[in-house]
Amino acid sequence: MPETLHARVEACYQQAEAFFKRTFARPTVSFRLRGQKAGVAHLTENLLRFNAQLYQENREDFLRQTVPHEVAHLVAHQLFGLRIQPHGEEWQLIMRGVYELPPSRCHTYAVKRRQVSRFIYRCTCADGEFPFSAQRHALVGKGRRYLCRRCKATLTFSGEQRSE
Repeated sequence: MPETLHARVEACYQQAEAFFKRTFARPTVSFRLRGQKAGVAHLTENLLRFNAQLYQENREDFLRQTVPHEVAHLVAHQLFGLRIQPHGEEWQLIMRGVYELPPSRCHTYAVKRRQVSRFIYRCTCADGEFPFSAQRHALVGKGRRYLCRRCKATLTFSGEQRSE
């Protein structure tokens, strides 16, 4: 799997070097990205992170669109510096001029949402419930308090947990 993507990253850099008639430092490539993003370019670290799951599920479009999209961010940074907008005219110039691709900001890949646990908190004044994330629930365990907006009483854990 990674060899094809690495080869595409290299091809994108060679295209940019031929277009701009200069060399660019190659990035470190990582497949440790999860969630909804297909790729992320870390400009100051010269690092590309890709979502392996989305790559496997959308290989052709990923190689055609996502890889050049992220490489264009690093190329734009090396050419124009940090003061440019992430999807501004410099990045768009590279997408259109170098890669001959539409400068699309977002992918349209289907992203499977993982199940999350919700911890149900309640207040004495209302019969409403307040679903807390696992992170927020853990903060309560460490002493953080959350207050009801209506009566300002401390929300308390009901003992109920749900998966969404």
